[in-house]
Amino acid sequence: MKRLFERMERALTEGEDVALVTVIASSGSVPRGAGARMLVSVRGLLAGTVGGGAVEHRCIAAAQERLGTTRPEQFSFDLTPEDRAGLGMVCGGAVRVHILPVSAGDSTALALCRKAAEYFAHKTPFWLAVPLQTGNMALWTEQSGLRADPEIRTVDDQEWFVELLQRPGQVYIFGGGHVAQALVPVLAPLDFPCVVVEDRAEFARRELFPTAWEVRLTEFSDPSVYAAVTEDDYLCIMTRGHQNDLLVEEMALHTPARYIGLIGSARKSAAAFEALREKGFTDGELERIVTPIGLPLGGRTPAEIAISIAAQLIQYRSGLALKGRRR
Repeated sequence: MKRLFERMERALTEGEDVALVTVIASSGSVPRGAGARMLVSVRGLLAGTVGGGAVEHRCIAAAQERLGTTRPEQFSFDLTPEDRAGLGMVCGGAVRVHILPVSAGDSTALALCRKAAEYFAHKTPFWLAVPLQTGNMALWTEQSGLRADPEIRTVDDQEWFVELLQRPGQVYIFGGGHVAQALVPVLAPLDFPCVVVEDRAEFARRELFPTAWEVRLTEFSDPSVYAAVTEDDYLCIMTRGHQNDLLVEEMALHTPARYIGLIGSARKSAAAFEALREKGFTDGELERIVTPIGLPLGGRTPAEIAISIAAQLIQYRSGLALKGRRR
């Protein structure tokens, strides 16, 4: 979505009409569900996707017909047998699409694009609210009653399609070695802002982590690192040695972090848990630590391990993960 807003701002500034196409409801087997978006101009698709194939082709054509108008419109369609065959589907499906035309130079839309860029830059959680009948898009930061999943809400007699675009929560990666260097570029496009914590200057260089939100050169015992951790955050422990890992685990267990993952073998984990028990931690508290870190995909290289960790973080963020240690 960040790129979509950037592309919208550029098009509007350059005098181009655009239309924001949003899937607001779906059923059955369709390429993308509610919340899928794309930006269309007279030149075709500018950014985003609603799934490709027949769905996207029809949506682009419908959006181009509405360029230069001012009123949002909706339409629904079922995928025909031919559509399903072309998309490789067995079951049918239906989608409801909303099209919001935006005129070139629209000052309100341009201001919204710039405000979105500001929210993205500062990692501020926010929702995009698209009016279904008439009016301008809005960005909401008030969290009361708003959900993470896309939904249609009625506010002041106006229907809005509302979706959380930037979620709360950061990934703290303790250790800047090879797995960390592979993990950060995987997490960045998944909207997981990363904070890399390292105590070695040669592994805490910004050029090693160009897509990280922050790179900190500090001791792993620095209490200020852990004081900032919230219940929305994820901690990935992959320092250069057992003693540093153990220190971070101990500090991590005193935080409300949503996820604490430890890299290493079952033998290493068992030794760490025994040391933590000697420090007074209960088995219930140790259940918070996920180890070996990542989903069991069978990979061994840093790149493969990074994919497995990213997949597990997606599970935790979506609420689908089984909490605690893998057995």
